[in-house]
Amino acid sequence: MSDSKKIKVLFRHRSMEMGGVEKVILSILHNLNPEKFDITVCLNLNQGELRNEFPEHVKKIYLTDGKEDLSKNPLVHKLQLVRRRLKLSSALKNHKISDRLLGNKKFDIEIAPTYSAFSSVINSSNKASKKIGWFHSEINVPTLQPLVPDILENFPQFDHMIYCSQKIKDLMHKYYPEMKYPEESVVINAIPIDEIKKKAQEKAEPLPEGPVFVSVGRLHNRKGYHKLIDAHKKLIDEGFHHSIVIVGSGEEMKNLTEQIRANNVQDTFILSGNRMNPYPYVKNADYFILPSESEAWPLVIAEALILQKPIIATDTGDVGVMIKDRETGYLINYETEEMYAAMKAFLTNPELVAGIRKNLETIEDQFDNQKIFDAVERILEDLYEKN
Repeated sequence: MSDSKKIKVLFRHRSMEMGGVEKVILSILHNLNPEKFDITVCLNLNQGELRNEFPEHVKKIYLTDGKEDLSKNPLVHKLQLVRRRLKLSSALKNHKISDRLLGNKKFDIEIAPTYSAFSSVINSSNKASKKIGWFHSEINVPTLQPLVPDILENFPQFDHMIYCSQKIKDLMHKYYPEMKYPEESVVINAIPIDEIKKKAQEKAEPLPEGPVFVSVGRLHNRKGYHKLIDAHKKLIDEGFHHSIVIVGSGEEMKNLTEQIRANNVQDTFILSGNRMNPYPYVKNADYFILPSESEAWPLVIAEALILQKPIIATDTGDVGVMIKDRETGYLINYETEEMYAAMKAFLTNPELVAGIRKNLETIEDQFDNQKIFDAVERILEDLYEKN
């Protein structure tokens, strides 16, 4: 198909730090048919570990440089941050600036892969484009409430809303039944099974001796790592030797580091920072743990399942759909005591763990990536035909 006949699609996103949404974006970009779609990604910041992971046929533009490109000189760095903030603010307010960066190209479809991009897509100067929102969050989570008014204002203005799980959609309709909803679809996140298994074989720094729980996620308050530290401390004090390794970074790094130091568990609760390839850590650990207050359809759970790792996870979002309690994992509530009890069970009940490992041997059968990519393509094609 000639470029002029391809469906022109624009993804708008903040940046490409390591995260579940960013992995979903890359998965979609790598699997949408380039013969059908002419794809551009517009980043606010050319920033993050995944910023250079786009496929070659996808055009990337950005409004401002990322932190990786700023000066190491403290004074110059501070001036660059101020300049960057002003430039980004101007670009987001004045669509002519972003339009110029986009080559004044008119797109058939614009996509907001997360609620943080809702406003920029809805307020795009390209009024003729069809607008798609992608929603990954439980609308009732307390920490989300300051952002809810803006989410609700933008929601009805989309032409189509994609939810990454049925529960996320059901919660929206439960809490806001009177809202005028656009067309809706539930499309779960795709899992690059072969890539995960291949990358898991790569070398990584050795994990601590003894039983190791690993978790992969941003260091954000709702990820529950502060509760996990307390559960870990209680087990250590009771003589249950084990270590916990967290792969990820974020705004809670300082607070968590201080909490770890205050509990004197620096040697056994390890914040390892971000890793481009977290899979060897999951593969080489004994167990995976997800202590989050809220999730939708968490990609890290699927990745841990693919690597056949016994999982402890809070029963939030669609985690209870992905995991069968005490069969392919261990479901808990968002409570320190339940984290403690579940980890103690894994450390003291080898029959439970062995049964879970056995059930994980055929877990790949529940994932069908092509069905997911086909569903996304159908949504895009159907919207285009309505133009």
